[in-house]
Amino acid sequence: MKNSVLLGALTVAGLAAGAAAAGTLDDVKARGTLNCGVTTGLVGFAAPDANGVWEGFDVGVCRAVAAAVLGDPMAVEFVPTTGQTRFTALASGEIDFLARNTTWTFSRDVDLKFEFTGVNYYDGQGFMVPRDLGVSSAKDLDGATVCIQTGTTTELNLADFFRSNNISYEPVPIETNAEAQQQYLAGACDVYTTDASGLAATRATFEAPGDHVLLPEIISKEPLGPLVRHGDNEWADVTRWTLNALITAEELGVTSANIAELSAGTNNPEINRLLGTEGELGAMLGLEADWAKNAIMAGGNYGELFEKNIGENTPIGLARGLNAMWTEGGLIYSPPFR
Repeated sequence: MKNSVLLGALTVAGLAAGAAAAGTLDDVKARGTLNCGVTTGLVGFAAPDANGVWEGFDVGVCRAVAAAVLGDPMAVEFVPTTGQTRFTALASGEIDFLARNTTWTFSRDVDLKFEFTGVNYYDGQGFMVPRDLGVSSAKDLDGATVCIQTGTTTELNLADFFRSNNISYEPVPIETNAEAQQQYLAGACDVYTTDASGLAATRATFEAPGDHVLLPEIISKEPLGPLVRHGDNEWADVTRWTLNALITAEELGVTSANIAELSAGTNNPEINRLLGTEGELGAMLGLEADWAKNAIMAGGNYGELFEKNIGENTPIGLARGLNAMWTEGGLIYSPPFR
């Protein structure tokens, strides 16, 4: 088992090294589209609407990168990936950018040779159970059957939690969120565990969301963010600073409603640098001067993307919490644009 895991990691790392050498920014420009890896479907984060158009919080990050590089937020080819296939898709070059509620960990960064280019959602693993199960704490789940996605950090977290609390469980392996939802609602498992944001998104799609509860325990740190291949620093810079542009825009009060007016010039030098009316930040990235303006216009600043897709006024109903701006007591923070 250890040998097979090692060989798998070496294979992914080898693929990543080869693909990164090609120069992803040039490839995307030449192709005219961004190939973005997303989940197979998680409402609020990444899912196609009734017309087949992808939308969601992670989708918004993909569209922002496409707008920054190509000037067109719709120039994206979305590639659905599972917990098992996402890393191979990125390492092989099938996708240019992975924005799929993926946890930043030591081994994924160092061993698999990926580079996380920021955190767009600070999360933690939780548990969802039917209300009529009568359980109020995850510590009461001794002997439960648990639906869990394979190829994810949740597998190890679950094992650690049950072992440390001296309780047992029976895993019910599933590969996609849709399969988990089906199995859970069919009673094939007592519990569904994944990132708490994913549980809220899944519950929001149920016919009777109130019949299901999220238990109070959050058993892990899950900093979710986009990633690229190691060794392609230019592309990593583009994707990192695109996310930072969305965050900085919220901090500075730049919104989809006022960006056109602010682009004419302001008394705030950082806003001017961000929007390309001052300085040469775009040229440093190999992009046009208005790259960040285009990224922000694609779907709004970080806060706008959050509120539109997963915020408290959506069926998912997530509060900002840790994902509030640093000025509001949260963890969302960008280095300065200078």
